[in-house]
Amino acid sequence: MMLLTTQLMTWEVPLSRLLDDFETVVSPSYRIFGLVDTSVDTYAPHADRTNWLLSAPGMVYLQVPPQVIRASVRLESWSTVPPASDAQWSGAEDVEVELPGGELALETIDGGQKEVPLIPPSPGLYRMRWQWIFNRAGGPFTSPLAGSREPLSMPPGNEEKMIGADQYCLVQIWRTAASEETE
Repeated sequence: MMLLTTQLMTWEVPLSRLLDDFETVVSPSYRIFGLVDTSVDTYAPHADRTNWLLSAPGMVYLQVPPQVIRASVRLESWSTVPPASDAQWSGAEDVEVELPGGELALETIDGGQKEVPLIPPSPGLYRMRWQWIFNRAGGPFTSPLAGSREPLSMPPGNEEKMIGADQYCLVQIWRTAASEETE
């Protein structure tokens, strides 16, 4: 009797995949820079300055320490929630934001908007994960948050991504699932 063995092949389909990315360097002004939807007015007069991220429909700004002159930024668009990073970060925050037009730009108060070629799949509700680290060679850095001026954590890692900058930021963006929008 011949025994046939059938081996089932399992295909691992990644739950999330990187759709697009873009890297650049910005010079924050007035201790902030942001990612904005170019179709909306990004003025937000009632921002809570005790949080790292300042957000309103069509915009998310990151507060940065006064010592940051140049920030290296990597923007990533993902199909769904990106995998968690195993890197150590000085800080990380997630925020949900409406992107009604879907065309993005990096914005500084003094420099205006710099369009980025990263285009979300469609206008709508998105989550953004902002993670950042400071250049240990340029420290110490102090908190820009309202009511706090303490020195910030500067864990090792990601130094190769600094490219001469004072801060490295990784911004990951993904569309919020339709089921999440109705909750």
